[in-house]
Amino acid sequence: MSFLPFSFSIVGVQKAGTSTLQWMLNQHPEVARPPRKEMGWFDVDDATWRTVDHAAYGIKHAQPIHRALGDATPRYLLMPGALERMHADRPDLSLIAIFRDPIDRLVSQWVMVRDRQPDRAPDWPEMIQWRPDDFPTEMPAQFEGPGGRARFMRASGVIRGYYGGQVRHGLSLFPRDQWLFLDFAELLSEPAKTLDTVTRHIDVGRFKPYPPLKKLMAGSPQITGTAPTGEDLMVLAKALEPELAEFVALTGRSVDHWTTERLLNGELDPDEQARVYARKAGLTSGWEDTP
Repeated sequence: MSFLPFSFSIVGVQKAGTSTLQWMLNQHPEVARPPRKEMGWFDVDDATWRTVDHAAYGIKHAQPIHRALGDATPRYLLMPGALERMHADRPDLSLIAIFRDPIDRLVSQWVMVRDRQPDRAPDWPEMIQWRPDDFPTEMPAQFEGPGGRARFMRASGVIRGYYGGQVRHGLSLFPRDQWLFLDFAELLSEPAKTLDTVTRHIDVGRFKPYPPLKKLMAGSPQITGTAPTGEDLMVLAKALEPELAEFVALTGRSVDHWTTERLLNGELDPDEQARVYARKAGLTSGWEDTP
């Protein structure tokens, strides 16, 4: 047994299958299990970062068969400064980012936080309120000072879907060959093919056999709050449109099957899609819940 440093990280995004992907990778005999899913090693403020024992970023008792070790901290792609600290300390890490339609992702996040803290978590109007023009790579001035990080996280629902800016920022720090960009929908529909891509990226053998697909961190079937409207969805879709275009240009991945793209091209009716979200969250009050 010997010390094994972290060699890869699943850096984003929240509510897009990071828990599922890491659980599956943990079943691989050549992949060591981290102490916890979200190490949060780089997701700290600069003052805390200066006091960290950087040599401890690994596990002390790895088995000889272990060739890779990674965590899944989806805030890394979001938090200003996180990737910069990662690059300064571990410039050779293999990075994985898994993406989901940004409006579906936002609704899933909102349902999760409302389920966990119905009296304290932001309601839907607050979740969609902050929509800056571009993805912030530095902490915005309005969130500086005591409690600023928590306020940033609370307000960050929409910008977590600014995928173009996130990928642009990531590629400015790490070369393209260290990145693997995945689609949540493909993980669910083609898990074996997705896992083959991931194991190649982190330099371990193919699964034999493949682990079962497990959907972890499922949302609550019923919450309290303000249901989304069709107008809300179109406002979000238009704000996200340039982000989707940049995401496609930088990653080469198609988003034609994503809800946001289908709303933009008229394939989905926004009012009906809002009703779908409301029914899934158990928020049928105020809606005509017809088939």
